[in-house]
Amino acid sequence: MKALVTGGAGYIGSTVANFLIDRGHDVTIIDNLSTGIKKNIPNKAIFFKTDISDSKKIKKILAKKSFDIVLHFAAFINNEESIEHPKKYYKNNFIDGKKFFQICLKYKINNFIYSSTAAVYGNKNKRVNENDQLKPLSAYPKSKLKLEDYLKKNKSEISCIILRYFNVAGVDKKLRSGFNVKKGYNLILNLCAASLKKKMFIINGDNYNTLDGTPVRDYIDVVDLANIHLLAAKLVLKKKIFKILNCGYGEGFSVKQILDTFNKMSKKKIKYKVGKRRASDIVVSIANPKKLKHFTGWKPKFNNLEQIVKSSLKWYKKSIS
Repeated sequence: MKALVTGGAGYIGSTVANFLIDRGHDVTIIDNLSTGIKKNIPNKAIFFKTDISDSKKIKKILAKKSFDIVLHFAAFINNEESIEHPKKYYKNNFIDGKKFFQICLKYKINNFIYSSTAAVYGNKNKRVNENDQLKPLSAYPKSKLKLEDYLKKNKSEISCIILRYFNVAGVDKKLRSGFNVKKGYNLILNLCAASLKKKMFIINGDNYNTLDGTPVRDYIDVVDLANIHLLAAKLVLKKKIFKILNCGYGEGFSVKQILDTFNKMSKKKIKYKVGKRRASDIVVSIANPKKLKHFTGWKPKFNNLEQIVKSSLKWYKKSIS
């Protein structure tokens, strides 16, 4: 398989790239390195430093080499930033993404895996199914959903699987790639910083309607997610298909439970205080992965919260040393 990976220097994109290369596939990466890390890029991958919005460069790349499939990760993902700068997210995640896919189609590339988000569902108090009502609460999931809708409108021309990620955590098991410790935006990263740099951790609200008052999330190991991409790519290439699949374990952990897991693995307990609730924070987000398992045959291998935390701490320590 010859795969073109956009955002391949990023956390998830680079892990998927390594996973594909390990299994003998040919990988070419496009990334503008605005948030991606050059060291994340696998040595065996071909790399082009460019933005998906640079039509001239994209056309040159597609004219020079043929690809079987595109795995599209390139996007802005900071939910809080998207609230302050919605136009920025609309342009980058939807307008630029749409133009990129249009160029791919002109060059006879019509097999796609699209990286989307579970945030399109909004607040749900149950495990989320793919056909549940969509209620994105901020510009980030709204922009991702807009590109989903574009692909859906063009499903007669393409073979495509849209993957809606729940909370991705952990890192490549060989520590070859991982999250950006300087430009990351998630709970695991913040707890790594609090644990290793002895920083105060802020819980953004503890009066939600959950067991301990803090938000609940479904955390999926990034290597299990990488395997999902490979299985999905094989399906897309095998026959014409259009599916939307949830990527999670179907199990939720609260912010306090994640904090407690970090404290179990640290010599000193993380100091924390409770801050204000944030606008558009989702209370509960847990996947129903039944459809994913049915269509891809996926079986999780790394569904272990302590191991996810352990690998994240190792990566953070390596990145700051």
